[in-house]
Amino acid sequence: QVQLVESGGGLVQAGGSLRLSCAASGRTFSSYAMGWFRQAPGKERDFVAAIMWSGGSTYYSDSVKGRFTISRDNAKNTVYLQMNSLKPEDTAVYYCAADKEGMAVTITIPLLYDYWGQGTQVTVSS
Repeated sequence: QVQLVESGGGLVQAGGSLRLSCAASGRTFSSYAMGWFRQAPGKERDFVAAIMWSGGSTYYSDSVKGRFTISRDNAKNTVYLQMNSLKPEDTAVYYCAADKEGMAVTITIPLLYDYWGQGTQVTVSS
C-alpha cells in the first residue's frame, strides 16, 4: 500500500514557476514508477510527466516538454515536478500517482496507475 500527498500548488502569474512535491508512504516507494497528471474543469485527466523507479528515465507530454522537470528522491520517498514558464493553460488540479509495473509503453495511461494522491490546485493568471 502506498499513500501519496501532494503539496506546492498555488496561484502564480504567467511566466512564473512552482515546484510540486509528492510525499509517499510505504517501504516500496523506490520500486514504483511515478507520474504527474492534471485535470482542468470539464476535461479529462491528462498525463504530464513520469519517472521510472531508478530515476534514469523520464517522460513528458509535448505540452510541458522543456518547461517542466520531474525528479525523485527515493531516500526521501518524494517525487517533484518543477514547473517553469507557466502558462494559463497549465491551470489544473495536479495529481501524483504510483505505478507498480512501470512500463514505458503504458506510463502515460492514468487507468494503469495503482495509487493516487488527492491533488493540488495550480492556477496561472495571465
